[in-house]
Amino acid sequence: MQKILIIGGGYAGFYTAFKLEKYLTKGEAEVTLVDPLPYMIYQPFLPEVVAGSIEARHTVVSHRRHLKNTNIVNGKMTKIDHAAKTATIELAGLGETTMSYDHVVMTAGAVSRTFPIPGVADNAIGLKTVEEAIEIRNRILTNFDKAANLPAGPERDRLLTFVVVGGGFAGIEVYAEMRNLASYLLRYYPTLEFKDVKFHLIEAMGRIMPEVSQETSEWVLADLERLGAPIHLNTQLVSAVDGVVELSTGEKFESDVIVWTAGVMASPFVKNTDLPLDERGRIMALPTLQVNKDGVAVAGAWTAGDVSAVPDLSGGGVGGFCVPNAQHAVRQGKLLAKNLAATIRNEGIVEYKHKNMGAVAGLGLYNGVFQSGNLVLKGFLAWCAHRGYHGLAMPTWERKLRVMLGWLANLLLRRDIVSISATKTPRAAFETWASRPKA
Repeated sequence: MQKILIIGGGYAGFYTAFKLEKYLTKGEAEVTLVDPLPYMIYQPFLPEVVAGSIEARHTVVSHRRHLKNTNIVNGKMTKIDHAAKTATIELAGLGETTMSYDHVVMTAGAVSRTFPIPGVADNAIGLKTVEEAIEIRNRILTNFDKAANLPAGPERDRLLTFVVVGGGFAGIEVYAEMRNLASYLLRYYPTLEFKDVKFHLIEAMGRIMPEVSQETSEWVLADLERLGAPIHLNTQLVSAVDGVVELSTGEKFESDVIVWTAGVMASPFVKNTDLPLDERGRIMALPTLQVNKDGVAVAGAWTAGDVSAVPDLSGGGVGGFCVPNAQHAVRQGKLLAKNLAATIRNEGIVEYKHKNMGAVAGLGLYNGVFQSGNLVLKGFLAWCAHRGYHGLAMPTWERKLRVMLGWLANLLLRRDIVSISATKTPRAAFETWASRPKA
């Protein structure tokens, strides 16, 4: 029986395992998925987690619940020796162990790409994980609680100034959701006014959202300006030391909440493998999703998703490769499973070809933008398209139902504004009052 090792349980890894369970018959192969986390994160919903429109737990999909015939290993992959077809895994409490395989599927995903800007590593927070989204939400709510007790001045200004770096889809969506949440919160804080809350989005390029047309992106800019969420184009973040934000334009202000969404890069783990990488650290791939070494498939090695450089046969990719997004990762995972099953059966495999479904973004409650070719929707209709598309794209009906019921609950009961920031120090109350032996 063939041994298939899937490294990474994000979109591509999860869908590869999910579809292999359907394509493979009993006894054909043993599938193992390795990931430090026990769940897949549906990242397009993270901005709505920040805003409180979706319960954080409902944006993740349990590996163990939905991959019933896959061996799930929660551990950190540290090395791949494909020449020997062995993988080294670090397991909590057990140290490192070695696992052999016949086929390896590299779907380790991506991490936030940052630059050596002073203060960013110490003060900014990314938006790649559900934990980060929860923390951003908790900081916003906690800052409002603190600011409500303070008189007007620098300390209150710092608490109520929110910054997002990066004008791609993730940055624009979380920026709009944060602005929408802040506007909603003001009804519960009579000592605060709209003018007290400041928002800044910093984008180094001359435009935002490159996936849509210039005209559409300009509409989004104007709409955010109207809502009191200005965008600094052609502007770079120079420093964020101690929360003091300095821009290349010379502008300076302080903030307790700096969200970094300025790009992603392939998981640095892949450098600990003997698989071929491109200049950006991505695993080279053929259109069939086999690992590519000098134009030839590496036997027993496959890759997909953000960690890979997959040729974009549609001609619409950046530099000739598929861009790192959920749309590609999901489709590639499904095809990879089909090709892998076909290879085990000595059947023919096919290349990854796709038709772009367009781009859709939520811009806060009841507002959004959608573009597919020349078709452009704005406002409420686009927001409906956003929720409709992502609601259906969420893996498994169990998760779709939880998300949609959450939306319905918010519609009927209004947005939840509770923050439970004490989860960072859950034992603090117990430790404070616990009796200790006398010296």
